[in-house]
Amino acid sequence: MIKWSRALGPGLLVTAAFIGPGTVTTASVVGAGFGFALLWALIFSIIATIVLQEMSARLGVVSREGLGEALRTTFRSPIFSILAVILVVAAIAFGNAAFQTGNITGAAIGLEALTGISPQVWALVVGIVAFALLASGKYKVVERVLVALVIVMAIVFFVTAIIVRPNVSEILAGAFVPRIPEGALITVIALIGTTVVPYNLFLHASSVQEHWPESVPTRQALAESRLDTTLSIVLGGLITLAIMSTAAAAFFGTGTEIGSAATMAEQLEPTLGPAAKYFFATGLLSAGLTSAITAPLAAAYATSGAIGWERNLAGWRFRAVWFIVLAVGTVLAFLGTNPVAAIVFAQAANGFLLPIIAVFLLVVANRSDLLGEYKNGVVVNILGTVVVVIVSGLGIFRILQAFGVL
Repeated sequence: MIKWSRALGPGLLVTAAFIGPGTVTTASVVGAGFGFALLWALIFSIIATIVLQEMSARLGVVSREGLGEALRTTFRSPIFSILAVILVVAAIAFGNAAFQTGNITGAAIGLEALTGISPQVWALVVGIVAFALLASGKYKVVERVLVALVIVMAIVFFVTAIIVRPNVSEILAGAFVPRIPEGALITVIALIGTTVVPYNLFLHASSVQEHWPESVPTRQALAESRLDTTLSIVLGGLITLAIMSTAAAAFFGTGTEIGSAATMAEQLEPTLGPAAKYFFATGLLSAGLTSAITAPLAAAYATSGAIGWERNLAGWRFRAVWFIVLAVGTVLAFLGTNPVAAIVFAQAANGFLLPIIAVFLLVVANRSDLLGEYKNGVVVNILGTVVVVIVSGLGIFRILQAFGVL
């Protein structure tokens, strides 16, 4: 029998990473503007994430390599190797530094709603808390804190969704009847894009090695990893659905526009009463804090692997990467800065990186010399190909959107 306490871990880190302030806000906007009509897009994004993350986790468990190492060592040409390293460092390290501002700001806004204290003050506090956890150099400590925060997020958003009593028939219609209402295309892209995240592929391939060392039999580690991946990402999808349900029940059809998740928390008071602000603020705080920890961690894993540094939470170069990402995000959040140019660059870089990494992952997962009997089967290859085609279109769209073409 698989031990749940051993099985759950790295997958919840992935969930903690993609359920950030951006996802909270996007799901709020989707629910308020389109009800449950785009639920099918959320379901697709969850399936796509499971397919890609399972391949990434399997790579880490079987080969004991991170995705960064595999990317660097696959190319024999020094030129391609250098280009691969530049691509990863630019898109993951610099991109995460830009997005880190939003993560910390989201957590600070949640704390402001709970206490009334300035978000600038809380930005520093959140940055210090994230620093303390990462500076501990202990993977298990970081993992357990993030697991606890994911559980808090789940409880808060599920309770909120239950209180507003979403329409079950509308949920089923949105799940099984795919359609794109007028003006919803960009929202569909945003909903998928907040779930299928490139840096999570690097984070997952490395974190499974920390959770399941070589002493654990490969078959057992893979079975536990697949359970962890599936349950964790489905949980993330349910949290997103709960946020969408809350917004749909409160605002769909009223013409109300959601400017931010913080605004939504205030506007929910007529539905949930005085407790609404505190329910939602607690969830937003958890979402911001989890992403504020996982983004620097993922950047360090990706950069260290791509360059060939040791992937060790206690290593000074590994620490230097996550510290820079965390410091940039904390300072910009404290200053109240909106790093538009950096975020546009990050969106373009990640939009370019996602299809490339997805294709590369699919190729690697079929390598007999690397994975042996654990390479992809026919069904996984079909699913993987469909996902790669769609995320490639998503990546192209995000690049064009970032540069104002669309």
